[in-house]
Formats: sequence, structure tokens, C-alpha cells
Amino acid sequence: MEKERPTVAVEPAEPEVQPAPAPAPQPPGPGRTAALVEVILCSGFPTQLAVAAGLVMVGITPGAGGAGVLSLSYVVALSLTDTVLLIGLIAYCLRRHGEQPTAAFLGARPQLREVRLGLLLVPAAVVLATATLGMLHTFWPWISNVPENPIEALIRSPRDALILLAVAVVAGGIREEVQRAFILRRFEQRLGGGWVGLVVFSAAFGLGHYIQGWDAAIVTAMLGALWGALFLLRRSVVAPMVSHAGFNATEILLALAGAGALQG
Repeated sequence: MEKERPTVAVEPAEPEVQPAPAPAPQPPGPGRTAALVEVILCSGFPTQLAVAAGLVMVGITPGAGGAGVLSLSYVVALSLTDTVLLIGLIAYCLRRHGEQPTAAFLGARPQLREVRLGLLLVPAAVVLATATLGMLHTFWPWISNVPENPIEALIRSPRDALILLAVAVVAGGIREEVQRAFILRRFEQRLGGGWVGLVVFSAAFGLGHYIQGWDAAIVTAMLGALWGALFLLRRSVVAPMVSHAGFNATEILLALAGAGALQG
């Protein structure tokens, strides 16, 4: 009789573990020189100078018949034209380097949560600006070098306020926050870091509002730093946009109420 051969248990072969797919390579972004050129072009100064020159050429002038008095139609045309030009320029720069606007400006946070945060920050921004102006006027009264804010002086009726409200939301809340996020992103990539960019651009942002008085320029720089820090911390422009637009709207409504009280 033949001896039974011992049976050998054969363990099933372990399935091959597939390596995790490598993350998609990130766009290299611009070089240092290109980043600096883009920051200068998108700072708002070159585009506004070009738009202002173009408006004068077609007969739309800043003055409204008095020294230092701005024309509402000029402010609207300048702000909205510059918004279109600047947003288009930023989109071109992003596309040129293979960057996606969604990744650059919206991040991964739930958008509704960012909207709520922006709304919650509107009263805080108003209180901060009011308290800072009060402190400046108390301790350094000479810093208020403009008798009347020329932008607020444009509000003489509810119609004027409605027009400026639309401009403030589009050119202020939307354009300026996209612009700020783009510039901070370029600093973060090539020019010394996002927080360095925050200091530099906040100062430039305040200087861009010097026509409203040095006190307003200081407050504007401070608010710009607040909204810029919010973007750097959360990687989304939604909350800064909502907060900025809400702050501008509140300012315009308060100016309208003040104009009504003066006329009454």
C-alpha cells in the first residue's frame, strides 16, 4: 500500500498593494522677476492711471464744477472700468502660469461658512474703524486734513447712495479682495512670504485712499491688514469679500443718513 502523502496547506497569495497615486504636480508659478512685475501691474496704480487717462480723452473728467469736488459719473466709470481691467489682468496672470482661480481664491472651506464669518465680521470692522478714527482725532487732530470725505460728499440722495453702493460692493468688496489675495499669493510664492506682502500691500492700500484724508488712509490700511490676514489664515477670499462689502455698504448708508440729517 502506498503511503498517503501529507497535504500541504497553501495560503492564498496576498493581493498586491497598489502604490498610492502620486499627487498631481503643482504649477511652478512665476519666477521672482515675473512675480514682482505682476504685483506692480496688479497693484491698482498702473491700471487706474491708464483708465483715468482714457476717461479724460473721451471727455469724462474728475471735476464736477468745483475745486476738489469729484464727479459721481467719473468715480463710477473709473471704478468699474478698472475692476474689469484688473480682474482680467489677474485672470491672465493665473492662466499664464497654469494656476486655477478656484484653488487660488476659494480654498477648500465650505463657502456658506465663510459667508457667515464675513457677515459676523462686519460689525467688528465698523467698531474698529470708528474707534480708531476717534482715537486719531482725539490725540492727533491735525491728521484729519480733508474737511469732507470726497467720496461721501458724492452722496446727496438715495439714488446716489444706491449707485455708490453697487460700486462699493463690486469695486471694493469683490475686486479689492481678489486683488489682495493675488498679490499676497505672489509674495508667498516668490517675494519673501505672505505676511511680508501683507505689510507692504496694506501700506500701499492705505496710500491709495489718501484722497479721503490721512486719517481715512490709516484706517483703510488697518482694515486691509485685517482682511488680508483673514485670507492668509483661511485661504479663501469669501469671508474678506463679504466683510469688506458689508463694511462699505454700512459706510454709505451712514453717509446717506448724515446727508439727510444735514438737509433736514
